[in-house]
Amino acid sequence: MAWNLSGTYFETCSCEVVCPCTASFSLGADYERCKVTLVFNILEGDVEGTDVAGTKVAAVADAPQVMTDGNWRLGVFVDAQTDEQADKLAAVFGGQLGGPMEALAPLIGESLGLERTTIEVQEDGLRHSVKIGDAVDFEIEDVVPFGSESGEPVRLSGIFHPAGSELAIAKATRSRINAFGIEYQGKSAYSTSHFAWAA
Repeated sequence: MAWNLSGTYFETCSCEVVCPCTASFSLGADYERCKVTLVFNILEGDVEGTDVAGTKVAAVADAPQVMTDGNWRLGVFVDAQTDEQADKLAAVFGGQLGGPMEALAPLIGESLGLERTTIEVQEDGLRHSVKIGDAVDFEIEDVVPFGSESGEPVRLSGIFHPAGSELAIAKATRSRINAFGIEYQGKSAYSTSHFAWAA
């Protein structure tokens, strides 16, 4: 059966602003490892007949300096009301139902598990934040270029990224991540007001 998800997205990683990995997975990260937290705030969605609107997913990954080398370590948090929602989202984000995560699945060398928990997301204009218990707490702010009269953030476009081909460049204003044995402080960040997946 078909499925679709849409909503907002933001992330932070251990690279400096701007993260080279997002420009191209084949460019090396600023440091020996690229550690990243990807946050999907699902506003609308249906997976094989299961309504998943209002759920949230956060993936925490530890990848080698060149991400296309593979052997990523990945753990996933899911904020779902029912077991059925959690199972369906796990299948989407694990790549078993196709879509963007299917393309990334071969890069994952070690699954660190899936944990159901409350994910608190707040978004206010240029600011986006997430809190997941004691494991994840960060806020990012989209970067508005000097002299911009529109107040719109600067964007990176034409990229290969699971959230879409265009992201706003942001920077972390607060960051503490210690989840699934992955610990770092985010610096670089990206966001988009609309991600849309379907398969």
